[in-house]
Amino acid sequence: MGIITARQLKQRTGDVIKRVKSGERLTLTYRGKPIATIIPSSENEKSILQGMDSFEEAWRSIEGSLEKTKPAFHDWQEATAWVRNKNRS
Repeated sequence: MGIITARQLKQRTGDVIKRVKSGERLTLTYRGKPIATIIPSSENEKSILQGMDSFEEAWRSIEGSLEKTKPAFHDWQEATAWVRNKNRS
């Protein structure tokens, strides 16, 4: 198992991805202390991810649901004012 620092991860993300794709497990350290392990996805995880909608499809679904509902507030300022007044009670 390899070790990679947070700085190395930030500066060489592409290299880290290549290492993990090749099957290597990496321990991520921050200020000298291990904080996470980066491991390749299992076949089961890959099949789950392949069955998920793409970001664009998921976002279209969310927008479609929002268009079908009537918003409780005209705009964000009205919602913010309502929350602030509610918290004062």
